[in-house]
This record gives sequence, C-alpha cells and structure tokens, in this order.
Amino acid sequence: MSKYIVAIEIGFLSLDDNLPKEIKKKFIKQLSYLKDNSAHKSLQIHRIEGTDFWEFYVDKGYRCAFKVEGNIYKLYFVGTHKLIDRF
Repeated sequence: MSKYIVAIEIGFLSLDDNLPKEIKKKFIKQLSYLKDNSAHKSLQIHRIEGTDFWEFYVDKGYRCAFKVEGNIYKLYFVGTHKLIDRF
C-alpha cells in the first residue's frame, strides 16, 4: 500500500484536458511514481523558489505544481515549464 495520497484541486482537470495526448500518458506514469516512490529520479521533485509549491517533471518541457500536506500531494497545475515559472 502506498504511503502517499494524490489529491486533485478544483480546476486541475480542465488544465489536464488541454494537454497533448502523449503528455497525458507521461503524466499518468509520473503520478504513479509520485504516489509510490516520490524519490524516483525521473520526477526531479523540488520546491518552486519563493513559494510553498513543489514541482515534478512530467517530461523535459512539462511540469506539475503541487503542495505537500502531511502524506497528501495536492496537485494544482500541470503545464509547460514556462507556465510553471509564472505560476
């Protein structure tokens, strides 16, 4: 059993709808790593400087922003690296 729970914040799914199909597949794979092995090296998890948000890599150009609350990862935004930088 996983020690982490992944929660999706309101509005997140509409962002997911705008992702290219191949990015959605990668995102789902990365979510399984986040839930089961957040230390997986492909995630490259790190804090977004100057915020209480964290991000993980979906791939080279896409990221997902989230917050950590105990054993819950709350997903807020998924998009290109440029968009995450403005988040």
